[in-house]
Amino acid sequence: MRLLLKIRRPPWQMASAPGCLRQPQARLLTLARLQGRQAGFPWQREGAGGRVLGGSGGKALVRRRWNQAYEQDGKISFLDMIEMYCERATHAVEKDLVRRLRTPRIETERKQRVRGILETIHNCNHVLEVSFPVRRDSGSWEVIRGCRAQHSQHRLPCKGGIRFSPSVSVDEIKALAALMTYKCAVVDVPFGGAKAGVTIDPKKYSESELEKITRQFTIEMAKKGFIGPGIDVAAPDLSTGEREMSWIADTYANTLGYRDINAYACVTGKPISQGGIHGRISATGHGIMYGIGNYINNKEYMDRIGLSTGFSGKTFVLQESLVMPFSTLKAIKGFGNVGMHAMRYLHRYGARCICVGEQDGAIYNADGIDPKDLQEYQEEHGTIVGFPKAKPFEDSVLEVLCDILIPAAIEKQLTKENAHRVKAKIIAEGANGPTTPEAHEIFLQRNILVLPDVYISAGGVTVSFFEWLKNLNHVSYGRLTFKYERDSNYHLLMSVQHSLEKKFGEREGGIPIIPTPEFQARVSGASEKDIVHSGLAYTMERSARQIMNTAMKYNLDLDQRTAAYVSAIEKIFTVYSESSFTY
Repeated sequence: MRLLLKIRRPPWQMASAPGCLRQPQARLLTLARLQGRQAGFPWQREGAGGRVLGGSGGKALVRRRWNQAYEQDGKISFLDMIEMYCERATHAVEKDLVRRLRTPRIETERKQRVRGILETIHNCNHVLEVSFPVRRDSGSWEVIRGCRAQHSQHRLPCKGGIRFSPSVSVDEIKALAALMTYKCAVVDVPFGGAKAGVTIDPKKYSESELEKITRQFTIEMAKKGFIGPGIDVAAPDLSTGEREMSWIADTYANTLGYRDINAYACVTGKPISQGGIHGRISATGHGIMYGIGNYINNKEYMDRIGLSTGFSGKTFVLQESLVMPFSTLKAIKGFGNVGMHAMRYLHRYGARCICVGEQDGAIYNADGIDPKDLQEYQEEHGTIVGFPKAKPFEDSVLEVLCDILIPAAIEKQLTKENAHRVKAKIIAEGANGPTTPEAHEIFLQRNILVLPDVYISAGGVTVSFFEWLKNLNHVSYGRLTFKYERDSNYHLLMSVQHSLEKKFGEREGGIPIIPTPEFQARVSGASEKDIVHSGLAYTMERSARQIMNTAMKYNLDLDQRTAAYVSAIEKIFTVYSESSFTY
């Protein structure tokens, strides 16, 4: 087992990379950073011929570890994408943070303090790398590798999913952990960001083998303090779900957490019988609908991009996974959880899905695709290909003419190569990091509204927060008030009826009180699912207002991504500034 700690000096103090110091149980890495703070993206610098890393020519300054090095084809890595977005937001907000800081009184010292806190926000706090043997059903042995990154501990516990994929890398996990930090801050969920990955293709393992791997990985994280209800809370991600979360909770509760009454709060996304919460499975898709709705019902933003308000009559395209040869296909889901629920909720509010793409192929119907019919076909055949109520689509799903494009597959799908061919007016990032910085700049120039991943896909972590609170409280939402609310509503109706009959009864006789359908649906009180949906809707609405206000404050116009990052950084900065550091 190896614990990797990454320590970097602020970029304005660095010159060249001193190398890599290796120890038996720890690796101290130092990377040369960019000289000075830049106002825009790196490719906007004068004379910039590509990625600059302390004069290294874009090559990694440390030895390559299992799939950790930067992209070999010269393209920007996922981790660099997140750092660029963060750096641009930092440049926008830094002067204002210095101005708002009350102490110290000397401006130079205030600047140094602000820069120190911002550099702390940018960097990943801890990365744990583990490897352990597993005996296969055939009797052979295999060494499994995995890692867990805790990007920020400004608020505890850390929070992030666990994915199973043969393409998992340390840099990918660090990037996703950083996204979780900003995502939690955007929607005011009091968690730090984390992520974990295990380098396996789950399709090549039996259920018993996956259980062994999941339980052993849980033990390895627990031994080093990388899982626990008050330390680090896991969740489902790529190729993991309720089954794996149940194994993790059971393993932790019966080993290192056996004395902790809150042990099952070490993970969210569990089955209901194991402390899960109603609405968690559909949370991300539901959040996408709420997120789009907060903008599509805003007349000011719709006027800027030339759309009418409301979902009615709007067309949308859903890309749930990549269409690629099986030999290069990553371990990603087909048309599944996020896409199906987003499609179902948008259809319910009057939008029309005209095209769906997944790993096996794509389908198109200009008149609309019914989500219920498609789901039934997909469950029966295991794919959407061949769906009788739509025709096959051979071109790029991302370039279909529509009002709303929802890329819900994997990162870096919208690039400078295809950004000019995107015909949507709104891009709602249901996946993590689907848009590269270059494509983002092109979309801004083309007046396309991009709803960033740190906001639009935050429904999952929001409802995970509700599940975590439920586990700590040891009681389901609504249980203590359900009957009281129901009785109160019936007494209210009876009181109104009695008052009317007392005044008009002699002439009119009995006066029945007929509640409206909306009130009738609520008269019995709010169920746990009702409370979860209401809390999610409120969270997404409030966060959208904060992002819009930030965009207005810093004159960011349609750049909602930078506005979201600025909003997140301001909140995290406030925590660090007011609590300071323990050293």
